[in-house]
Amino acid sequence: MTAFSDHWSLTDDELAQSGNGRNFNDNEIHPLLSRDSQMAIEDAVRQILVNVGEDIERDGLIGTPGRVARAYAELLEGYTQNVETLINGAMFDVEYGDGEMIVVSDIEYNSMCEHHMLPFSGKAHVAYIPNQKVVGLSKIPRIVDMFARRLQVQEQLTNQIADALNDHLDAAGVMVVVEGHHTCASLRGVKKHGVNMTTTSKRGTFKTDAALRDEFYHLIGK
Repeated sequence: MTAFSDHWSLTDDELAQSGNGRNFNDNEIHPLLSRDSQMAIEDAVRQILVNVGEDIERDGLIGTPGRVARAYAELLEGYTQNVETLINGAMFDVEYGDGEMIVVSDIEYNSMCEHHMLPFSGKAHVAYIPNQKVVGLSKIPRIVDMFARRLQVQEQLTNQIADALNDHLDAAGVMVVVEGHHTCASLRGVKKHGVNMTTTSKRGTFKTDAALRDEFYHLIGK
């Protein structure tokens, strides 16, 4: 498994306090990493620094390997999470119109491209048509973040969010639209700025009902 595999038992509260916003000392271990994992990442960062021509003993770089290891732990914490734990039973019986959709829009996310390990970010828009139960509002952004905080490509991210919601919400239909700006395209390669990518995933009734899709696009301003 991953370097994070020993931490699947962390609770939501523990994950929420796993280091976000903290200032670590250079020799501290991030709570989501084992000591061996952190040391291995630090060694790899030192090798990168040496091989791009840097002096790893200069003042500005001495603590960099540790900082990078802790940053990766935070940026890739989605590997420590699963959908069941995030939802945590927050499914509720609510009377809602038959066939009507629920939309959660403008969910900001940050992810890392699995090809170059450079960041991409944007917004996700999610709609689902409940059968008997609805899920707590905060759970959908949490699920988006869980998949975003892994090494990703946007197409896969979009499908993973849609599949997770479709499988766990028992919904009649699910649709996900993800917009992303990719620094692997703006900082390197073609070096084109301001280019955004949009991906969609449809499940259930959204695959067959064009009017339903149009309503969703209208609700999210597309």
